[in-house]
Amino acid sequence: MNGWGEYVAAFGLFVASHAIPVRPPVKPWLVARTGKTAFTLVYSALSVAMLVWLIAAAGRAPYVEIWPRAEWQTLVTLAALAVACLIVALAALRPNPFSFGGWRNEGFDPTRPGIIGLVRHPYLAAIALWALGHLAPNGDLAHVLLFGGFAALAVAGMRLIDRRRQREMDPVAWQALLEESSRAHTLPPSLDLIVRIIAGFGLLILLILLHPAVIGIEAVDLQSLWQN
Repeated sequence: MNGWGEYVAAFGLFVASHAIPVRPPVKPWLVARTGKTAFTLVYSALSVAMLVWLIAAAGRAPYVEIWPRAEWQTLVTLAALAVACLIVALAALRPNPFSFGGWRNEGFDPTRPGIIGLVRHPYLAAIALWALGHLAPNGDLAHVLLFGGFAALAVAGMRLIDRRRQREMDPVAWQALLEESSRAHTLPPSLDLIVRIIAGFGLLILLILLHPAVIGIEAVDLQSLWQN
């Protein structure tokens, strides 16, 4: 396949490894035999392993330029990643009955929903922002397909989870809860909010520092960016 074989295989197995284990007929069967904790750990480890392989395969795929690299594109990535990190920090360990990753959802208060009043699927929104932000400086075909695919999967995941939650909660109850939480769409100042914002920027800095070790290239040349 002219050097594209590994990339196609990695992409296909990445999608399959994320889609198949969580399907309604498959997940209950696996959880019943392994336990919820073991399933979550194995599924998470598999997801990370497949992601690492997919990113590496994209780097080894033939280079086909769609648009050229420019210095300003780094700012797009940083801005998108900063917003994504803030969303993750604001959503972490908070109840969220609308999406996955909620913490103690039975304690969700629709009159004080926090970030959930603004972003119903915070983790998927963060993934979409991360992917779209990385599209700008990666204008070759393999990476456009990679990051564009991540963004598309995240958006599609939002729709799928909405339909699943509506079935689980009853469409009328789901809509009523959604409308009530959407009305409380502000983030009132508090110590918790300040701590989460600081944590979000801390996560951003950590990701930038880890980028060379994990990906193999500098995320951003801060000195060069400042000079420009």
